[in-house]
Amino acid sequence: MSVFKDLSPQLVSNAVVAFLFAASGPVAIILSVGANGRLSSEELSSWIFGVFIVNGLISLYFCLKYRQPLAFFWTIPGTVLIGPALDHLSFPEVVGAFLATGLLMAVLGLSGVVGRLMKAAPMPIVMGMVAGVFMQFGLNWIDALRDDAAVAVPMTVAFIALAALPRLAKAMPPLIGALIVGIAAWGVVHGFNIDLGDSVSQVGLPMIQTPAFSLQAMIELVVPLAITVLVVQNGQGFAVLKSTGHEPPVNAIAVACGVGSMIAGMVGGASSCLTGPVNAIISADGPKEKHYAAGVVVALLAIPFGLMAPVFTKVMLAAPAAFIASLAGLAMLRVLQMAFMTAFQGRFIFGALITFLVTVSDLTIFNIGAAFWGLVFGFIASWLLERDDFKTLATG
Repeated sequence: MSVFKDLSPQLVSNAVVAFLFAASGPVAIILSVGANGRLSSEELSSWIFGVFIVNGLISLYFCLKYRQPLAFFWTIPGTVLIGPALDHLSFPEVVGAFLATGLLMAVLGLSGVVGRLMKAAPMPIVMGMVAGVFMQFGLNWIDALRDDAAVAVPMTVAFIALAALPRLAKAMPPLIGALIVGIAAWGVVHGFNIDLGDSVSQVGLPMIQTPAFSLQAMIELVVPLAITVLVVQNGQGFAVLKSTGHEPPVNAIAVACGVGSMIAGMVGGASSCLTGPVNAIISADGPKEKHYAAGVVVALLAIPFGLMAPVFTKVMLAAPAAFIASLAGLAMLRVLQMAFMTAFQGRFIFGALITFLVTVSDLTIFNIGAAFWGLVFGFIASWLLERDDFKTLATG
């Protein structure tokens, strides 16, 4: 196959680093959200199975079909978004929202309007919501520095040291360095007390979820989830790929995200998206026309990882709380920084501020969570007080 001819040591290296990024901090975020939402080990394992297997297969198909680095994983903002929802919604209701969101995205993709919708969305207001839902992960990291400094501090020092040395960071990404140091600190301070049981001999099998479709979950989650995928996550992925000369198929990707979200949702997995960080890594070096081969490698690594989900889930759940909190928080720092920069410069600044404050406040009205109301009140505030910004948005 031509894909093997197009691979180079640098592309393979980029693919491995990109995969390790997806399998470290973002997985820690799933486990953090799921543990706080009282999900069982089996439900978390099924979630990880779904997002790696389903998105690995989608990535493999799209990379080979379009000969572009089109790696799909799951929405991190969407995962964070459902954390507060699990305080008052059942997991079947959340799964129902995953399925409804997937159907909505697939319909929008088939209609061909996704590109226009992305241009029409006030990005600062959307990113004000994203900053609000991500804030807690940053605070959990700070708490970890206080509560278990022996684990959190070395991870943080490794992350900052690598980030401060760009040449070294290219060979050893800061998050991967923090992961390695964190594992060492975990072993030294707490010991590796991991009971894998019979999970080592098991291939991950999905736990089929029976969805529940409640109006409350539909109102609270579907629109914010769709926005985070189609506007925030896919928009980031499109920007990354276009900067390296690629032209991703916007509407086909939206359809794939919708279908992938429905399939992964049936086993409890969060919505699929075109990932920004992974695609940035695999398209960083080498001839543009060969970047797709690195995407194929990422997909081929993701599938067996999903099959081994029971093992990885038990290992991560056995980790000290500070290890998970630090890994998730450090993974969020750049994204949180980008969210603040997008939200609070240029247009719609007041609306973004209202959105952020309402989202952080954890305001609940009619049992509908703060992220939805943040978008509503932020949009209303901008519509009333920043009308010129809407005019600018409409003209260009």
